[in-house]
Amino acid sequence: MHAIQVRKHGGPEALEYVEIDRPKPKEGEALVRLEAIGVNFIDVYHRTGLYKLDPPFTPGSEGAGVVEEPAGEFKKGDRVAYAMARGSYTEVHAVPASMLVPVPDGVDSRTAAAAMLQGMTAHFLAVSTYPLKKNDACLIHAAAGGVGGLLVQVAKMRGARVFGTVSTAEKERIAREDGADEVIRYTEEDFEAEVMRLTDNKGVSVVYDSVGRTTFDKSLNCVMRRGLLALFGQSSGPVPPFDPMRLAKNGTFITRPSLGHYTADRDELLWRAGEVLTWIREGKLKLRIDRELPLRDARKAHELLESRETKGKVLLIP
Repeated sequence: MHAIQVRKHGGPEALEYVEIDRPKPKEGEALVRLEAIGVNFIDVYHRTGLYKLDPPFTPGSEGAGVVEEPAGEFKKGDRVAYAMARGSYTEVHAVPASMLVPVPDGVDSRTAAAAMLQGMTAHFLAVSTYPLKKNDACLIHAAAGGVGGLLVQVAKMRGARVFGTVSTAEKERIAREDGADEVIRYTEEDFEAEVMRLTDNKGVSVVYDSVGRTTFDKSLNCVMRRGLLALFGQSSGPVPPFDPMRLAKNGTFITRPSLGHYTADRDELLWRAGEVLTWIREGKLKLRIDRELPLRDARKAHELLESRETKGKVLLIP
């Protein structure tokens, strides 16, 4: 079968389309023939070596397809999806059954693959990390991106007032379609000044920041007294070390959550994924798939992601 491998950390050219042996599942693993694979920024971090994995390795952590060899509660032919199981840039993947979730009728594999990591991330941020309630104000960076667009929608479902940052007029349109109340083009306006102006200098209850280095300082300044800054990504680079005394001004909380912290328990995984997939099936949560590419074109997928020109999810199709 075919898969993508990284033999040496580097740019998109490090992604090689190779022929490998079909995996042999270990105890507790199901063999899943993938029908769609999600592409995420963490895959870029693994490829470059920012998050260390020892080469050679197959990148990717998200996919959906059909069980070929059963394990646990899953039988042959079941439709399943997963996130956080490394090695998904392949045709057939051996995945721990404890990490799989059933895909409900009415949701296809492409949709399920697009929803798992980004959908559950939006879910844990708005429902658990800072449980938004009616009239809370929140700032969401990259509000037209994969997680950002879903997070805007979940925040609105919970009754929050949503501020979003974007780079272009087209992305502003997307963020407004998803429900953002205020959209700030950070390429033209100072987002900190705008947030403070629009909140009468009170700031927001929570900032959801996936950008990192270039937004950290101003994000921190946007947080109201005893509010929270949730750093869940670093697309512009990691945040440099900082003096914790900076938090004393407003008694600010900072957290660096990841999906693994919020899906380690199987009951929580099934609840979180189940809510996301149900919202999608019922039309309450709308996915935006930017494009689908053949698995062999993984390099192109990474180039698109790093260009920050995508307007939603990028999928690889085996």
